[in-house]
Amino acid sequence: MRRILIGFLTICFLGCSNDDNGLIPVPETLYEEGEEFLSGSLGTNSTSANAFGFEIPGLTFQEQARFATGNSLFNQSWVSSPASTTARDGLGPTFNARSCAGCHFKDGRGKPLVNGENSSGFLMRVSIPGQDTNGGPLGVPNYGGQIQDRSNNGIPSEAKVMATYETISGTYPDGTTYELLKPIYNFSDEQFGLLTGVLTSPRVAQQTIGMGLISALPDSEILKYVDEFDSDGDGISGKANYVWNPDSNEEDLGKYGWKANAPTLKVQIAGAFHGDMGLTTSIFSQNNCPSPQQDCQEAPNGGEPEVTDDQLDRVLFYQETLAVPNRRNFMEESVLKGKVLFNNLNCIGCHTIDQVTGSFPNNPLLENVTIRPYSDFLLHDMGEDLADGRQDFLASGTEWRTQPLWGIGLIATVNDHTFFLHDGRARSVEEAILWHGGEAERSKQEFVNLTADERQQLIDFINSL
Repeated sequence: MRRILIGFLTICFLGCSNDDNGLIPVPETLYEEGEEFLSGSLGTNSTSANAFGFEIPGLTFQEQARFATGNSLFNQSWVSSPASTTARDGLGPTFNARSCAGCHFKDGRGKPLVNGENSSGFLMRVSIPGQDTNGGPLGVPNYGGQIQDRSNNGIPSEAKVMATYETISGTYPDGTTYELLKPIYNFSDEQFGLLTGVLTSPRVAQQTIGMGLISALPDSEILKYVDEFDSDGDGISGKANYVWNPDSNEEDLGKYGWKANAPTLKVQIAGAFHGDMGLTTSIFSQNNCPSPQQDCQEAPNGGEPEVTDDQLDRVLFYQETLAVPNRRNFMEESVLKGKVLFNNLNCIGCHTIDQVTGSFPNNPLLENVTIRPYSDFLLHDMGEDLADGRQDFLASGTEWRTQPLWGIGLIATVNDHTFFLHDGRARSVEEAILWHGGEAERSKQEFVNLTADERQQLIDFINSL
């Protein structure tokens, strides 16, 4: 109630009018100067199917060429070795995708698993209880930390991941009904031993916009939201994940991935080359062929490393300089009212705004920019319904990193779907909200108790981001 009163007073400070029932908010006055610019002056106004693929403004001619080269590498399909195209051979021998864009189509989101099809931006992390020497998940004997469901000719893929869906029906207090789909995962065609009982964590590829701005955030801008023991009593207790950085051989703050388990964008990209495509880099130099995968181990490679440092740096530059689309429909009455609800329901408690980037020698254009990612980039307990039960460094089996919301309203345009959450189970923003639990349970219940019009206003606001 306190949050709602504060929100109402804020509205009336901005502007109210009188009617027969007293004071009511004037929606136009809810607009905040510049709120449509989620990345300051570095955004793009595109609303096309290529909205996630534009570079930030201000790049030099040479940098634009570097961006284009990184874009080409991001989209190119790698091939198995040996091949005449030596600059892009070395795929696999086992893998999940042939290209970065195979998971992040048009720099956007992947799709949930559909049986009978190869993964399209979906993968399954696996581990056994315990931690490795660096504090990370302990790989499954014979399989490692991720199931590769595809392979080059003559080499067996590790296993297939199957999904079935249980329908969960519910009803809002106003009588409106809804349905959620709960995925249930199983393995088939295991080549190197049964996977029964292993810890699993399904993942869908995230959109890659704004990654450089996240890189440019000083640790202090993330750590200022840490409240691990909920000292303010609001039910939200963001926690930092500290992870091993194989590039610097030291422990760092985790910023990337669904569990904040990657410390830098460079490590995140190199990890995807290695885990998703079976390509070595100077950071991950060993073939992704756990014993006893003999055929995999004996397959020819595409060089040492298969992705050169120059290629890795160009993909890194490309990812660092992808622009965030500016907001749309931000002056519409429904959107403005939805923003008030978003704040009053304390969604802003995790999906925070107004962080400022710091020094960033890689690209000074990204320095000292006020951004609105709608994420604190911290771990939060999201409840048992979303739990994977798998620890990832300091992240527990119920904790996930807050997903940035910038660009969320354009995913339908860019990727022709609206599958959300870590495994794509939610088919809409509404379903994603209804899956929230744990620290977000109170906010979810307040959403459930809204009127149908208010629920739509909140959804309209989120889709404007």
